[in-house]
Amino acid sequence: MNDAVIFLMGPTTGGKTSLAVDLVRQLPLEIISVDSAMVYRGMDIGTAKPAREVLQTAPHRLIDICDPTEAYSAGRFREDALAAIDDIRGNNRIPLLVGGTGLYFRTLEQGFSNLPATDPVLRKRLTRMLREHGSRALHAELNLVDPDTAGRLHPNDSQRIQRALEVYEMTKTPLSVLTGEGRLGALHHTVIKLALVPSDRQVIRERARQRFAGMLQQGLVDEVRGLFQREDMHEDLASMRMVGYRQVWSYLAGRSSYSEMRERAVIATRQLAKRQITWLRTEENTTWFDSVKTGITGEVMGFLHNNPAFSRAM
Repeated sequence: MNDAVIFLMGPTTGGKTSLAVDLVRQLPLEIISVDSAMVYRGMDIGTAKPAREVLQTAPHRLIDICDPTEAYSAGRFREDALAAIDDIRGNNRIPLLVGGTGLYFRTLEQGFSNLPATDPVLRKRLTRMLREHGSRALHAELNLVDPDTAGRLHPNDSQRIQRALEVYEMTKTPLSVLTGEGRLGALHHTVIKLALVPSDRQVIRERARQRFAGMLQQGLVDEVRGLFQREDMHEDLASMRMVGYRQVWSYLAGRSSYSEMRERAVIATRQLAKRQITWLRTEENTTWFDSVKTGITGEVMGFLHNNPAFSRAM
């Protein structure tokens, strides 16, 4: 068995799960989820987790593996994904990693920059600053000390902004400099990278609205209410900063109307998809497929069968 692994990447609402399930039904593949939200138990509707019947046909590893109060990092994902890859390869199947969390894909493939571990005291101070002043204020502060990192982060990406500020405070060196000094622990597998992106961006805009409307109909507000009412939950947790959950939490806290919540979540979904596509453009050696084309499963299967690394893996 060759050591090939497949990355199936793409923006939210892009159809990755549907394609992955189709591929698993016809090829010796097993899915590993690459999604920073699906790891959390009890967060099913807003993360668009596959339905139970889908998971019976095409099991997904690395979903429902931690509580929403836990922090799940790229480092922990890398450890979990490497273990899953070894297990799948040991069963003479090919790992198919599917998702839209670019940092997880990159950390798995390229390894880690030599960065300091999180400082709980410093992180607590930055979290307090975030709560008092908002992510845009932290982004402005980051821009003063590390304009390169600030330039590639959205002002609302509070988790990564906090980490960049934390690294600077601990090392007095910009994160952009440290990440340019080389990485440790690159993936020792042949990686076949696929990107599933609609050629018509209007498709993403329409799907974002339809998808969130569907989530509301399925009971997203009640799902978030259950988390909102837990004494150990608060909105600064990484899990509650996820698109959809953040907006519904704000609605339940009385800071927005239902219609405002709905519109803000749709806009946030579109913005997320835009950032994911921007990230994909920086990925090297990636073959893009148009998700709005008919017969996309056959097209991807044809590409894989003609790929030498995949053929050897078969």
